[in-house]
Amino acid sequence: MMRIGTEMPRLEGATEWIRGSQEEAENETKGHATLIHFWSISCGICKENLPRVIEWREQYKERGLRTVAIHMPRYPADTDIEAVRQAVADYDITESCAVDNLHHLRDAFKNEQGYVPAYYLFDREGKLRSFAAGERGLDMLNAALNRLLAVSKEAAI
Repeated sequence: MMRIGTEMPRLEGATEWIRGSQEEAENETKGHATLIHFWSISCGICKENLPRVIEWREQYKERGLRTVAIHMPRYPADTDIEAVRQAVADYDITESCAVDNLHHLRDAFKNEQGYVPAYYLFDREGKLRSFAAGERGLDMLNAALNRLLAVSKEAAI
């Protein structure tokens, strides 16, 4: 498990990118509060939580929040790239979206248990401020997100 204060890993090793690229995602997140969310097409909880992630992406963008999606397969069927592309379109994932079929990003983020959904919240300096996983993950991140954005807003003034 990644420790609080750990620097955000490079976003290298994705099988491919459906939206954006590694370079675009890293440039987009540099100097911004960033929510990295791991999800999978076979994960019902992920599908239930994606609308809230999308809501946060839109609601907090002006306050500096950036989001990056990482699709992490749980089963062999989850590696079907066309099914992942369809889910990205269906769930309005417009941020950069890495496909992690070889689990390089899972390993870089020390998600040894393969949790999905999993949420990593980084500050403007790229340091991990909060981690949560599972059904209540977004609820657990909400207070940390608001604190982080309040600090980011003050720092930008």
